[in-house]
Formats: sequence, structure tokens, C-alpha cells
Amino acid sequence: MEVLEYGFMQRALLASLMVGAVAPAVGVFLVQRRLSLLGDGLGHVALTGVAVGVLTSTAPVGAALVAAVLGAVLIELVRARGRTSGDVALAVLFYGGIAGGVVLLSLAPRGQATNIEAYLFGAITTTSPGDVAAFAVITVVVLGLVTLLGQRLYAVSDDEEYARAVGLPVLALNLVLAGLVAATVVLSMRVVGLLLVSALMIVPSAVAQLLARSFRQALVLACSLGLVVSVSGTTASYYTGTPSGGTIVLLAIALFLVVSAAVAVREATGHRRHRRRAAIHAAHPHDHGTGCGHREVPHGDHVDYDHDGHLHAAHPTGSGVHYDEHGGHDGTARDTAPPSRGRSRA
Repeated sequence: MEVLEYGFMQRALLASLMVGAVAPAVGVFLVQRRLSLLGDGLGHVALTGVAVGVLTSTAPVGAALVAAVLGAVLIELVRARGRTSGDVALAVLFYGGIAGGVVLLSLAPRGQATNIEAYLFGAITTTSPGDVAAFAVITVVVLGLVTLLGQRLYAVSDDEEYARAVGLPVLALNLVLAGLVAATVVLSMRVVGLLLVSALMIVPSAVAQLLARSFRQALVLACSLGLVVSVSGTTASYYTGTPSGGTIVLLAIALFLVVSAAVAVREATGHRRHRRRAAIHAAHPHDHGTGCGHREVPHGDHVDYDHDGHLHAAHPTGSGVHYDEHGGHDGTARDTAPPSRGRSRA
């Protein structure tokens, strides 16, 4: 493939693989905690770290990681120990982080290349071999901690009071999760940018929760979807010349809209079928038998009666006669009814 012939695209796709797998693995816990915007807040704090790195001529990735982790610990401590609610603490972090970044970057000497847009909106093709190595370390640490502490993190994310009652260290686990979010934000900033990093953490997780039947399934599915949209978006951005971050996020949102519409149609169809069956039962209080107006369908050693596609047959019980479904219009039986005893009632 042409896209694999260039070294910068090989590094970009490696970064996409790591970000696509890691971001939803952490984001699924944020969706469960209803703190979907935490990644956005930490992204703004990471901008302050990038500015510090620019001013001090040190690695912006390392400075951003330190700033994001400190911000994550601060917000958890404020939420747990202070009188400020989680959304207010998040708002303070959100505005304080971006204001600090803007002010510090304005102090940078003239002529110093900041390339701030690369951090705000992502510039995956500028990923260096050193960045790939740093991303690999962050990926191993984040996925390792999620694997080891996944059940405990889920318990805290789902119900803190229950987790505290069973003896789990709630504050420590919250700090670990906040630290994982901070590391993921820094990992993702080159791929989708600090302003869009939360989308890659949250949207695949939201899609997975629409489809999965358990949290474990949601976690695996979210990582798979994140990996697919991340790699697909990076590849598409190469051929279309569009920014990688925006392309990845738009693909994820398109997937979310398609899955949401499909789930809504499935649920609406199920509800209509349920209401129709309930109406059919309620609208036939009379007895069935020869000449009752409903088509007779021979079924084994008895006769069923067609109710708009539902076949009813009598089942004698201790308290009377019970009717249930025996098949569709084609008369295909789904179970075996006891012998019919004379006229039946629906």
C-alpha cells in the first residue's frame, strides 16, 4: 500500500493503533461515571504543560504529561475532599488550563517555533520515533493497569458508595483512573489534538454501550471500534489531505449516529410488535371454534386459530384455559400444544 511506503505514515499509523486501543479503554470508565468531559478538562491542562515545555525548551510531551497528571490528581482531591462539586471543579480546570497555556505561550521569545496548532488539532504526521517510543510506554502502562484493576475501577465508576461499603480504596482508585485519563490525553494529543481528545475517548465507548450486554463486552468492543476509526481516519486523512484529528472524530461520530439509528429502529419495531400482540389478545374476548371468523390451521392433533399472523391454541390448566403463540401465518408450529378440547377462547 502506498500509505505504508513512507516512514512518517508508518509512525502515524503506529500512533493511531496505540491511541485507538487506549483512549476507549479509559473512556468507557468515564462514560460509566458520567464524567465524559474530564478528558477535555485535562486536555486544556496539558496545554499549559506544552507551554511550559516550549518556554523551557524541554520535551512538550513530558511536560504535558506532568501537568495533566497533576491536574487529574487535583480535581479528584477537590471533588473528594472539598465542598466543590465535580462539574464546578471540572470547569475551573477547563478554563484555568487553557488560560495558563495561552498566557505562557505569549511569553515565549519571538521567533521561537511553537506550532501550537499541532497540539490543539493534532498533527500525527509529525510524530517522531521518540514520540512513538514514549507512546508505547504509556500504552503498556495504561492497558496493564486497566487489565489489573479493571473490576475495581468498574466498581468505583458504577457506584462509589457500594465500592466504599465493600472496602475498596475509592480515593486511591479514583486517583489511578484520573492518572490514566491524563496519560491517555497526552498520548492522544498528537493524533487528534487536545481539543478533540475527549471525543476519541468517549464516542467509541458510547457506541459500545449501545450494543454490548455487559461492561466487559463494552470495554472490548469500545477498544475495537476505537482502533478501527483511528486507523481508518488516519489513512483517509492521508488520501484526502484533511486533518487527521478531525477526520477520526467525524468517522467516530458517523458510526455513533448509524448505530444509534439502528438501535432506535430495532427498539421501535420491538415495541410495535409487542403492542400489536397485546392488542390482538385484548381484542378477542370471544370463544374460538368452527365459524368464529378466524382461519383454522390444523396443528398435530388439534386446531389453531389465526389471529393476524399469530396462531392460538387452547392449553387446559388447573385454573382454566391458557392461550399462547404457536406459529406464524404459514402454520409453522413453534411448540407442541396439548389436544384441543372443544371450543377455545382467546
